[in-house]
Amino acid sequence: MRIDIEERVFHFKQPAGTSRGVYRERKSWILTVGDGRGHVGVGECAPLPDLSCDASPFYMKTLRMFCDMVERTGEIPYEQMRPYPSMLFGLETAFWDLGFGERSEIFSIPINGLVWMGTFEEMYQRIKEKLDGGFHCVKLKIGAIDWERELELIRFIRSQFPKEQIELRVDANGGFSPDEAMERLEQLAQYDIHSIEQPIRQHQWAEMARLCKETPLPIALDEELIGVNLPQMKAALLDTIRPQYIILKPSLHGGMRGCREWIQMARERGIGSWITSALESNIGLYSIAHFCAEVYGPDIKMPQGLGTGMLFTDNVKMPLEVRGERLWVKSEE
Repeated sequence: MRIDIEERVFHFKQPAGTSRGVYRERKSWILTVGDGRGHVGVGECAPLPDLSCDASPFYMKTLRMFCDMVERTGEIPYEQMRPYPSMLFGLETAFWDLGFGERSEIFSIPINGLVWMGTFEEMYQRIKEKLDGGFHCVKLKIGAIDWERELELIRFIRSQFPKEQIELRVDANGGFSPDEAMERLEQLAQYDIHSIEQPIRQHQWAEMARLCKETPLPIALDEELIGVNLPQMKAALLDTIRPQYIILKPSLHGGMRGCREWIQMARERGIGSWITSALESNIGLYSIAHFCAEVYGPDIKMPQGLGTGMLFTDNVKMPLEVRGERLWVKSEE
């Protein structure tokens, strides 16, 4: 077995703004696994700087070390790789692509329309484009411009489109302080918001538990799950905070195996979940779409966060297509 690593940089069509800053390019490490008999599988390792628990200046060196281990043994060292979710995801998807996993010929998944942070005018125009494109679930990145302006934007959307027409999700990316969070949740709740992701920064379990207990609208954890890799830590987090939802990104939350653990533990506690991409290229997105269909079944009703395939000017060609509010996954061409 041989594993080659290629570093790739993908460029956003337009700057992707979050409360943590603006992304203009995206670096990934593409793995190509050969079995020595002419078959290859391709996977993607895509850590997010300042967010992934395994992002470091020594990323390539560490990734090469794990790839060397896999070359020698022919197996992924899952337990050793728990602290390295993006590397684990890349190896998992490369092995899956090599033929270790089953895939459907063609299927589709409902997705939300993602509206990046920007000025009021920019966000308004982006929302209009999503609605004109047929989306019935729109996710807004909030927390970067003036709060009253963001609230005005949400108020305007609701004045035009009731909740029966448009499901609104918001993602604060930890942008609220604990002192102001409850007041802002109460303001948002007036506009029939489906859920809010990560209202305050992670690692504030007591404050987040209080918010989840008293919130007037459902709270979904995202960044809070990063770095929580051991089963006993996952159970402690869910039992302490008791969120309404968790949102899973395989590159951030333990690869596919780690996400399966999260989903099972959440189900046991009556906590909902959905899956999103983490700004991977189409290589990673293709694998995540298949994983999503596997864990939730072929008839998924809840919109997933997989509408990121059109973000880059130089994306990898894969059998993926967004038609309206659904991501269509076709057999490989």
